Formats: sequence, C-alpha cells, structure tokens
Amino acid sequence: MTNLMTRWRRTPAVLAVGAALALGACGSDDDESASTSNSAASTTATTATETIDYAPIQDYLYEHTQRLVDDTATLQRDAEAYYALAESVDFDYAELLRTRRAETERLVRALQRDLRTANPSYEQMEGVVAGVPELADYDVIIDAGSDGSDPESAVPFSIRTPGGRTFRQPGNFFALVETSVFGTEPRFTVRGVRPDLNGDGRVVFGEALPDADFLVATARDFHTQAVELDESAHRWEPAPEDVFTAVVVMTPTMSEYFEAWKNSRFVAGDRATESGFVGTSRLSDIADILGGLVLVYDSIEPSIGQVDAEQAKQTGQSLRRLTAFAQRLRDEEAGGRRFTPGDADTLGGEAQDQAEAIAGQVSQAAAQLDITLEN
Repeated sequence: MTNLMTRWRRTPAVLAVGAALALGACGSDDDESASTSNSAASTTATTATETIDYAPIQDYLYEHTQRLVDDTATLQRDAEAYYALAESVDFDYAELLRTRRAETERLVRALQRDLRTANPSYEQMEGVVAGVPELADYDVIIDAGSDGSDPESAVPFSIRTPGGRTFRQPGNFFALVETSVFGTEPRFTVRGVRPDLNGDGRVVFGEALPDADFLVATARDFHTQAVELDESAHRWEPAPEDVFTAVVVMTPTMSEYFEAWKNSRFVAGDRATESGFVGTSRLSDIADILGGLVLVYDSIEPSIGQVDAEQAKQTGQSLRRLTAFAQRLRDEEAGGRRFTPGDADTLGGEAQDQAEAIAGQVSQAAAQLDITLEN
C-alpha cells in the first residue's frame, strides 16, 4: 500500500535527447549538421514509440479490473449478510455470539477469504493503475491512501454508514476492510464483546467482530470504486509516456514495501506495528506488482531496442531477475520460512538497489526516445 498521493504532482520532467549542443557564433555548417542530427534522432524516436503494442497491457488491465469488480461484489454480498445477521439481534453482538455464533464465524471467515481473493486482483495491476497518471487517483482510494491524520496522502472520501455515522477520510478501502475483518483496528470493530468466534474460551488472531454498520458501508463504496476504475480503465488511451512512467515510478518502491513487510505480523509477529498486511504477506504483493511491470516492459522493450538493443535486453533480464527474487522469497515464506527484521532490511536493500538501476535504465531510454515522464 504505497503512499502515492505526493508522487503525482503533475510536474512533468522532460528528459532531453542527448547532450545539449552549443551554438557557435558563425558555425552555419555546424548548425545545419546539428539540426540534421536532431531531426534524424527525432524521427528515429517517433518511429520507435509507434511500435509499442498496448493491447497486452490493456487486456491485462481489463481482466484485472473486472476481477476486482467481481471480487468486491462478493465482498459486498457477504458484508450485507453479516449486516443482516447483526441487525436481526438489533446489533447486540453479545447476543449474536450467544445465539448465532457458528453463522457469525462462517461469515467473518468468508469476508477474510474475500479480502485475500481480491488482493492479487488489484496488486497484479497496481503497477499500471498507480503508475499511469490518469488512473493513479484510484490507487490512493483503493490501496495507497492514508487517513486524515496525514493530509498530504489522505484519501479524498468519507464513509457514511446506514446508522448515520460519518468516518471522515478513514483510509484506503483495502486497509479499511482488512483491519475490520481481521480485528486489527479497534475503530472498525465491536467494542466490549470478546470475539471468541469458535467458543473455545480463547481469542486468537483472526477472530474478530467487525462493526457491521461500518463494514457494509465500506464494502458498498469499495465495490462502487472498483466499478468506476473498470470504466476509467476502458476509457484510458495509453501513450508512450504512460507506460514508460509506470515502470520508472513503480519499480523503485521496494524499500517501502519491504519496510511494511518487516513491521507486519508476517515478520514481527505479535510485536507488529502495522495494523494492515495481515491477510496477505507483503512479499506476495511485491511479486504481484513486479509481475505486472514485466508485462508492461515487454511492450516497450522493442522500442528501447531500436535505440539500444543490448540495453533493452539487459534491462528486461534485470527486471525478470528482480521479479524471480521476490517470488522466491514469497514462496519460501509460504513454505514455512520465518524471516527476521534484519533479513527484511538486507533483502529490501538488495531489491531497492536492483530496482533503482532498472528505473534508471528505462528513464535513460525514455530520454533517448524523447519521451516526457511525470515524477
């Protein structure tokens, strides 16, 4: 859940092609030669960018926006069922556990599964959504924005519940649902009732009583935003600066992802300072995001290859190695390996170094192709 609100300030940084040429006082031949050279370079750049095949990126994006629409519809359905169950006992949650404990547990577990299912549907396309200026606001709303305590990165919405409460700029939708259904944010859960869902006398991680009034409103709005993202994705008309910017901006974010992973339950356990990233490991998110960026790079590599074939190939290989690195860590963790905070720092540093090198190479290629990037 990267904080991208400050990243998009809409201040283009134009990357010039080649070195600046000094103009001589009486060098008409030099002027003509420079003009001819610049014209040839511009023609080459234009021809190269015309070869970009956007169809795979668009198809990938459309597939994932539709998946998110479907997943959030399922989440809303289960949130509505949980709300109806709580309403049936007039939102007396102690009574709910006393008389409908098994059904309550089933719905909470279903909501947790819904969230885990929706997570990769978004993360796999986040490199495109968050990296493209026209779509980036949806990343803030859905996955990256903070609550109102940080005005620079806060989400631009509030949630109004059926019960008449308003939660002003509460945070992004994934965080809201996750911390509610896993019980890691007290504001979004029931207070004063022990969430012993299975009735064994103990409350362990994963047993939670979401505030049904808050959860159903959040799930409804989340689905609405997923639908709007899908519609906006279909209206998006990709340009070279969009896809190059996506790779340049989204690749070198490894250190913040690894820092969030280090502070999550997956590494820190009960000492975790992150209330989110509890349903799915941040390592899974990293691998998913990088996988989407590989797809984007595949579409721009032929263009880069027209100005520097060896560099284009090398950059693609580097991005694939970084993706394989993240996937290996994800799989090792899923297989039972426990990483330490020190591991997270070391691995995050390695990943960041690789990512910055890749972003630098793509940025350099953009300059050679006379492509304007946004920072």
